[in-house]
Order: sequence, then C-alpha cells, then structure tokens
Amino acid sequence: MQCEKCNAPLDPKLTACPQCGAPVPQNIEGFENTMEFQHELRAIVVNDGTKAVANRDRFIGLLNDHIPDYDKERRLLINMYRTGVFRMMLEEKNHEIAVMKAKSYMLGDLFLAENASEFVVACFTYLLGWPYESPLKVLPESDDGDEKKEEIKKRPVDINEMVFMPRNALRYRLSGNIVIPDGYTKLEAFCFDKFGSLRTIKLPSTLLAIGEYCFSSCKRLRGLDLPEGLRIIKQGAFSQCANLVMVKIPDGVLEIEDSTFSFCTSLEVIEIPPSVSSIGAEAFSGCDKLRKLFLPESIKFIDANAFSYCPNLVIYCIENSYVHKYCLATGIRFVLVTSAEEYELD
Repeated sequence: MQCEKCNAPLDPKLTACPQCGAPVPQNIEGFENTMEFQHELRAIVVNDGTKAVANRDRFIGLLNDHIPDYDKERRLLINMYRTGVFRMMLEEKNHEIAVMKAKSYMLGDLFLAENASEFVVACFTYLLGWPYESPLKVLPESDDGDEKKEEIKKRPVDINEMVFMPRNALRYRLSGNIVIPDGYTKLEAFCFDKFGSLRTIKLPSTLLAIGEYCFSSCKRLRGLDLPEGLRIIKQGAFSQCANLVMVKIPDGVLEIEDSTFSFCTSLEVIEIPPSVSSIGAEAFSGCDKLRKLFLPESIKFIDANAFSYCPNLVIYCIENSYVHKYCLATGIRFVLVTSAEEYELD
C-alpha cells in the first residue's frame, strides 16, 4: 500500500502517513469496499478541486460518475451529504469533536447502523484529509497470517503491550454500542467512566486487564461478555452500573477488588470462577437485587463489608469452607452444597 499524496509505503496498521500526515485508507466491517470509495473521493479532490466538494449538485454528480457500482454505499454517502453530515464536520474546528458530533447525529437522529455511520465517517474524514482510525477497521490478512498468529501465541504475556487509553475512548463518548478491536491488552483506568449512552460493548479477545473505575457510572450498560483471557479487574471497574444485570467472570481472574460491583442495583446473576481467592471491601455493596451467589472453596478472604446492603442475598457454599465460616461470622444467609453443579440445579 502506498500513500496517495506522497507515494510513501504505508503500513495498514497506521492511522496517518509517517511522511506527509495524510490519512491511511481503511476498510470497515460490512463495507469491504471502503478503501475503493476513499480512493475515488481522493481522485475527485485531485481532479476537480476542493470547490467541487462544496457544490452539492456537482459533488453528487461526480460521485455518480466516479463510483457507478456499489449503489447501496453510494446512496448512503449521498444521503448523508444531503442531510448535512459533511458540512457539520467541516464547520467544526476540532476534528475529534467533529467526528463525535457526526456519529451522534447519524446514530441518534438518523438511526443509522453503527458500521454504516463508521463507513460514512471513514469516507468523509479521508476526503477532508483527516487521519481517523475506525473502531470497526478491518486489517488485511497477510499471506503468512497463520504463522504470525502462532508466533503471537508463543510470546510471553505482557498486560501493557497495547493499552487502550481514555483519549482513545473519547471518540465513543456518545455511542450506545461499542466494539473495541482485537489487539488491546488493557483498558486504562477511567476509560469509559460516566459514559451515559453506553448500552453494550464488545471487548477484544486479547484483553488481559480492566483498569480502575473503567466502566463506573455507565448507567445504561446492561450486560457484557468478558473475554476468556481476562486476568485482572481493578477496583471499582463496574461500580454504579445501575442497569448491569448479569456478569460471568472468566476463570483466571484471581481477585475481586474493592467496590468492583458496588451499587450495581440491577445485578441479579454473577458467576465467580474457582480461580478467585479474595473479595475486597464493598465489592458487591448495594447490589440489592442479588439473591443467589455460589462462592467456591478457592476463596480464602472476604472483607467484612463485601456484601453490605445486599438484603436478599443467599450465599451457596461448601461445608466447612472459608466462605461457610465467613457466613456464620457475619450472619449472611447461606445454603450448603457439595458442588457448583448442585447450586446451578437448585
């Protein structure tokens, strides 16, 4: 792949050309011809000048001439141009805010699908010469892809190999449904803190750690699948997620830290694996809809206030285990079982 502006060789994993700063073309999930559209949009600017883009009728005519195929995608771009999405982006000086506004308008007011709005943004930012990396970007597979995958598997685990930072999360501020691409190994602290629009999120299969208060106060977050390779969930990661109903913690997580699920007032189902050895202060405090919970024999420490303000909770545990003794000492109601399977059948 070469840069269309300076002809420098491009790595498709980059967002911008390292020599001239021009955006790197990208395909979007469900729109495998995005790069072709971006190439033709660039050709319109080169051949007809920037004034052609500002003239609505001329620009639409040029789109029809340059991209006669792919009717669905071409109509989508034309419709979004007509509704003012391109002008909205053009009038905003801050590029990140321009993208956020455009996506919010398309998702919230025009009820566009997320990948369709990403396709439009990827095309318009390329037309404007703005570097932009879509969360739905599809990387081309190399010929030696299988060999590289095996090589990656053999590498030692490094939680900080690829960290998703709060600044990366800003582009999703107004999104209801988020997909974080594979490759990221850690979500930094406070990444999605107080993201009030967030309803669902797909986490990368490569994820190893979720930082402190990463999803705290995401009031509309209802459920999520934690990847099997996850090993660390830090303090307060899901605190005050008022609509969170169900969570399955993957086997391999060793600790449920302080306030991890505190005041998740809709939480009804939580599955704790046998790898967990401790539960911190107020980890489930205020989870007043939590009624049944099996705690495995592997647990050797539970803070005295871990289940404060959980009036309906009954803990299922193994006789004479640490959990059994904890329930006797704290007055928490319990039911003795011989295994997790017996709890599930109860």
